[in-house]
Parts: sequence; C-alpha cells; structure tokens
Amino acid sequence: MISLLDYGAGNVRSVRNAIAQLGFELTDIHRPADILAAEYLIFPGVGAFGAAMQRLNALGYTEPLKAYLAADRPFLGICIGLQSLFEGSDESPGVPGLGLIPGQVRRFPESSLAVPHMGWNGLRLQRDSALLAGLDQQRFYFVHSYHAEASPENADWVLAETDYGGAFVSAVQRGRVAAVQFHPEKSGESGLELLRRFLGGALDQQAGQTPQPELARHPAEGSPVPSAHDGLPAQSSHHGSAAYTGQDGPPPTQLAKRVIACLDVRSNDAGDLVVTKGDQYDVRESGGEVRNLGKPVELARRYYEEGADEITFLNITAFRDFPLSDQPMLEVLRRTSENVFVPLTIGGGIRAFTDAEGHAYSALDVAGEYFRSGADKISIGSDAVGTVEAVRARGAGDGSSAIEQIAKVYGNQAVVISVDPRRVYVQSPDETARTLIETSIPGPNGERYCWFQCTIKGGREGRDVDAVELAQVCEQLGAGEILLNSIDRDGTGSGFDLELIEAVRSAVSIPVIASSGAGRPAHFSEVFERTGAEAALAAGIFHRREVPIAAVKARMRADGIPVRD
Repeated sequence: MISLLDYGAGNVRSVRNAIAQLGFELTDIHRPADILAAEYLIFPGVGAFGAAMQRLNALGYTEPLKAYLAADRPFLGICIGLQSLFEGSDESPGVPGLGLIPGQVRRFPESSLAVPHMGWNGLRLQRDSALLAGLDQQRFYFVHSYHAEASPENADWVLAETDYGGAFVSAVQRGRVAAVQFHPEKSGESGLELLRRFLGGALDQQAGQTPQPELARHPAEGSPVPSAHDGLPAQSSHHGSAAYTGQDGPPPTQLAKRVIACLDVRSNDAGDLVVTKGDQYDVRESGGEVRNLGKPVELARRYYEEGADEITFLNITAFRDFPLSDQPMLEVLRRTSENVFVPLTIGGGIRAFTDAEGHAYSALDVAGEYFRSGADKISIGSDAVGTVEAVRARGAGDGSSAIEQIAKVYGNQAVVISVDPRRVYVQSPDETARTLIETSIPGPNGERYCWFQCTIKGGREGRDVDAVELAQVCEQLGAGEILLNSIDRDGTGSGFDLELIEAVRSAVSIPVIASSGAGRPAHFSEVFERTGAEAALAAGIFHRREVPIAAVKARMRADGIPVRD
C-alpha cells in the first residue's frame, strides 16, 4: 500500500498524477494510525516549515511519523518533506522538526544570486545509490529559499549535494528512508524515473530487503519496474564517499536558465476556452473575432513534450459569475497536470470576489483552489498595483494583501508578480518622482529619460506606480518572483526590453522572468547575457511554430548558457 501524507498545503495533485502515470495506486493518510499501516509512505511538502510542522502536530501525525521513520520503513520526503527531517529551520525559529537528522535548515545567504533558488539544477552524488544512480547526469526542478547543511554529524545521511552559491544537501538516505530537496513530480522524465525506482522497491533492494510483491511490479501492465540502471547512463566513476572539495572532484552543478511557454487563455465569442495572443494586448483579428491559436490543455502538453521548462497560463477572461469550484481554469489545470510534469503557473483573477450566488471568496481561497487543482505558483497582476499604492500610503504592509496572505501559507516561492508596464518619456529627471533611466531609445520628441509605468485592466489604465517600485515593494511583502512584461514590445518580435529588465533585475533579489518581444532564438541568449534574468518567456512565436523551443535551447547552449536538455 502506497500512502500519501497530505497535510493540506500546496500542490499535491502533481504527486498523485505522477504516481498514477507510473501505474501505481495511492491511498491517503486520513488519521494517525494510517501512517503506521502504510507500506510505502510519501511526504510531499510545499510551503513554510513552521506551517507544515504545526499542521502535522495538529493532526496528530508527528509521533506516528517518527515511529515509522525509526523503524526504517520505506519513506520518500519531497522538499519540506526533506527539511522536516532535520532539527529545525531558520524559516520558523523555535519550531522543532522531526529531529531524525542532526542539523538546521538555513536560509540562502545574501549574494548576487536570486533567492528563492528556483529552476533546474544538477546533483553531485556523495555515494552509491539505487535511487539516483545515473540520474546525476540530469537536472531536477528546485524551488526553495532554505536549505539543509551537511556536517560531520549528518554525513552518513547525505546522498547528494547541489551548488547554489555554495553546496547544500539536495538528497538524503539511510536505509529505506530517503528525501530530496527538489520536486521529482515536476522534473519531467528524470523525476518520474526516481519515483518509479522508489515505488519499485529500489531502497528495499539496496537495504537487502524483499520489496512488497504488489509494489514490485507495474500494476497497470503487470510488467517489472525498470532496475536502477535500465535505460540510463552508467554511474560516473567520480562518485564516492568523500565530500566534494571543489578541486579534484566533479565540477559544481549549475542552475539552468529557464525557457517558459506562456498561454493566454480566454473564452471566444462562442464561449469556448482558447489560447490567444495579442499585439500590444489586442487579441482580436481584423474581422473582430478572438484570435484562436489552439486549445490550452493540448498546447500545454505539446510544450512539455518539446522541452519547455515551465508553463504559464494567464487567464485574461474574468469568470466571476461561477462558484469557485466551477471556475473553468481549474479544469484546465486539472487536465494539464495529468500529463505535464513541469511547473505550472496560473495568473489572472487571483483576488477576492463574490459569485453570482452571493458566495464570497478571499484571494487565499482562490489561490488554494488553484494549488489543489495542479498549480505550483500563482501570478498576481493588477491587484499588486493597488497593493503597492496602499503600502505607499500606509508606509508598510499590514498583512491583509493577497501577496502577504498567500506567501505566509504557501511560501514566497508560490507567489509571482506579473507586471505590465509601458514607457513614459520625460525631458528631465525633475519631471517625475518615479524611478527613471537614461535610455538609449529616445522618445518621440527626442526625450532621453523614461520611466516604466505600471498598468492595470490588461494595459488599458496606467497608474502612478513604476515597475521598479512595484517589484521592490512586492518582494518586501513576500513575493518570490517577478514576471516582467512590456506593453511596448508585446508582439513586435524585436527582442526583450533589456533596459526595463536590467532596471528591475538590479533592484530586487528574487528571480525575474523576462517577457514580451522575443522574435528569434538569439533574443533569449541576449536577455540572459545582458540582464541576468533567471528565465525568459514567450507565447506567440511558440504557438505559431515560428521558433521551436529546441532551437532556443540550441542557441543558448551554443552561447555557453546553462540549459536543461
């Protein structure tokens, strides 16, 4: 019996879907006794350390979980599922972890690197492992601001390390208990292979135990689960028990730059959900009909198969008459997450609303429903502008904004701020209090200065907030990533607005996604080389097959930019 310890936070649908994709059946933990009855236990974690541990305690799960682990029974922790095994975390001082592994979980230190550590990075194995043999040649998806540290006291637990500024623990194993900092359910085929090995009894075999017979085969087909080496490259000869010294061992791992496919989804005049794309945000053809570039679920599957590192859905139709459980985009997420095993972001409409029947929902309610339907991150747009205006008036946040509430429950990494700015030119810096740049692209009257005005309502209304201020304030409130669009470049194919991206990236310490204007593969290399952005997003050129994702990655690889294969 494979059991899932779902304590009620974040996206666990993707774990369920990954296990179903592999042909295994899953049961849920409903009460403390179910933990001790489990044969294989998976503990996925999304959110804050303190919230997770407090929830485990409230449900009465902590003591039986400790007993299960102490008995060396098959266990796989994911993300918080790894961090919870340690004694405590800087994220939640005073909140004890399970204490199975000596040591503390620390925040990544201040540096030029963005935090959260978000994206596809590699592994450096510290010893042989049936779970990870050969997979250190692959990259896995990480998203976290806190990390476990290796020490002499926990050296017998450390299975793999990853580099981000310095080395941190990315996988642990002792006996039949294992955990990983990354998300295998969001790591494509490599992640599925890791799950397949765990469910197929790889840890049992390594520990000299006999796997449960009903788990040692693929229930959907009755065929054996692949061994640790089937269809994978041989394990590298440099793996050993010695810790990496940075000199005579394997090279440091590298975080890949992400290529993201974006799908703008709205209902057409017939009421069907379609993927569309605008030019300067106008999504209608010359004849008046909504531009239709395909069905969202089918396109998302295509981009996953073509190598997109993430997929973003932007809901540009307000579905406000429906009860929350019947929001059309929830079904899009549910169906997409069944076959797409990379991160999914959903934006548009993440705000409080009251439906046609008078039921009121908070932004946290809306976000929670999207997470449970398969989203890994939610994107907040126009609402963020209003929040920044309110913070400016008060002088500080007060905990009431959607950004603060969602980040507190689900973690900073779950909140993306989508910014829709346009250039406003001025002759002199004295003309505005907003953040100015001296531009190499003069205005219509030869102006040498401009600022980037944030807009709302799909770019139709400008506000007295600039993109730099918005990004900085939202970071302070708890946002973990900035999606930086450009109304001026949207649909032009002339390249990203490098000045805009550089201005925002240099002002924040969280990852920035460059968006709007890509027209050829060289534009992606250019934005990464010139601005330091962590990811780049495109829509129309992918939808119309003008530029394949493979061509973008080939150009990046040729230019020496780290990329996921």
